[in-house]
Amino acid sequence: MERTLIPGYTIGTDAYDDIVNICAQYGKKTAIIGGKQALAAARDKILRAIDGSSIESLGCFWYGGECSYENVDMLEPQVREADMLFAVGGGKAIDTCKVLAHRTGWPFFTFLTIASTCASCTSLGIVYNPDGSLRDYSFSKVPPSHIFIDTQIIADAPDRYLWAGMGDTMAKCYECTISSRGDTPSHSDAMGIALSPMCSAPILRWGEKALADCRAGRVTYELSEVILSIIVSTGLVSNFVQVDYTTGMAHAIYNGFTVLPSTEANHHLHGEVVSFGILAMLTADGQFDERDKVLRFSRSIGLPTRLADIHASPAVAEKALAGIDVRKYPYEVTKDMIISGIMELDEYSGRTK
Repeated sequence: MERTLIPGYTIGTDAYDDIVNICAQYGKKTAIIGGKQALAAARDKILRAIDGSSIESLGCFWYGGECSYENVDMLEPQVREADMLFAVGGGKAIDTCKVLAHRTGWPFFTFLTIASTCASCTSLGIVYNPDGSLRDYSFSKVPPSHIFIDTQIIADAPDRYLWAGMGDTMAKCYECTISSRGDTPSHSDAMGIALSPMCSAPILRWGEKALADCRAGRVTYELSEVILSIIVSTGLVSNFVQVDYTTGMAHAIYNGFTVLPSTEANHHLHGEVVSFGILAMLTADGQFDERDKVLRFSRSIGLPTRLADIHASPAVAEKALAGIDVRKYPYEVTKDMIISGIMELDEYSGRTK
């Protein structure tokens, strides 16, 4: 049986006003789980929205700082009286709540406070060991029941998350279309692939203005459109397509760079490194016109276009091939191909400044 669920969403500075209308049908008791800063930003707005309604908060609970099974085990007895879960924050906080919801069967709702990943829309959870190293993936067909997107909270958050989120989001379009090349996809996969240009086109069109608005704390049309691209468009593509289509060489390159101590030491964000991987992937794939379009945009907002920008070296190809990212590809991806794509991009980017 094939099943793809599509969450609804509410977006705007008054998005939380819709909480009772949406959530009351799922139960009376909710546990609010999130990161410390995220809870500080959203807690009072959530509590005001449910005050006097049939929904009771059992309290706010810190997710533990890492999306790990250990933290899911820690949270489960604390929130066992809940009928539903409110997941507040960024990717790891939301994924922790998501894994707990999948384990217990409770419905969950997401309240993102930064626009950096599509975690608040997807069914997939990424699980880490307590030391932060990747452990495995929590696969499920059940995404959040609804997404609440308060645009003012996102506009007030550090702009570097939106900046990196745009880099990560664009990858979904190019990885999805390359990974599925030459196939005859099923209906669900074909829907996701057809939707995937919405992960890049709005960002290339409005991303520079959206970032400037976020830095000024202004909620604008352009910022809202980019947020929707990062959260909803990318999340729906991820929910529609199989895992072999929803990843590719850009994320493989990112995984390779994570073995370098310099990546962590210089606090490079996931989407920041992935954005470099997009350019290397398009170079290796021979999509030079598209590469140049993305390159111009990346330069306009300061995303990396050279190895030096992410304090990296190309000697990461073996690690890049160790995961699942390029196991389904229209051609064999080799270490030499990855290194060649990285070095050709690095030389081209340096020469065309």
